[in-house]
Amino acid sequence: MSSFVYLASQSPRRRQLLEQLGVPYELLLPDDSEDAEALEAVLKNEAPAAYVKRVTNLKLDAAVARLEKRKLKPAPILCSDTTVARGRKIYGKPEDAQDARRMLAELSGHTHRVLTAVAIQSGRKRFDALSISKVTFEAMTQKQINAYVATGETLGKAGAYAVQGGAALYITRIDGSYSGIMGLPIRETALLLKAADLKL
Repeated sequence: MSSFVYLASQSPRRRQLLEQLGVPYELLLPDDSEDAEALEAVLKNEAPAAYVKRVTNLKLDAAVARLEKRKLKPAPILCSDTTVARGRKIYGKPEDAQDARRMLAELSGHTHRVLTAVAIQSGRKRFDALSISKVTFEAMTQKQINAYVATGETLGKAGAYAVQGGAALYITRIDGSYSGIMGLPIRETALLLKAADLKL
């Protein structure tokens, strides 16, 4: 039974949510020799749920190899990935401000899904879960989209927005897990950590 977990994620929101769970963690981040972004490439005709689960498992495989390479103390490793989808169209992290404006214009006035996959490797066992929530945006004007993109908050976020940030002004409805939309569904994560024999 482990007293802490390795978090293989750069996301400050995931750290915050783990802290909310009261889980001690150590970061297990890629170094310059790893191309972490390449893992997030979408395959042709890939469904959003299949995509987010595949990427999470690839990230976990890389983190397991990283732990062994660095000869660190064994402990469960937690990985997570979030994507936004409207129909079968996947919205990852925007490449630049123009791409962010395009994404927000396409999500504006519609309901989309936020899919967050979580996976934990504990010894030879792997546990995973998928959280799917729905978010509805009111119709945003171009001026509102431009002003939001100008805050810089859209970059590095799937779907070009942060539910806990300025985008909240335009969200009219949420169905599902708020923490899952932020990037780490707390209930599902707690159940996985318990299955992985982590002291909670």
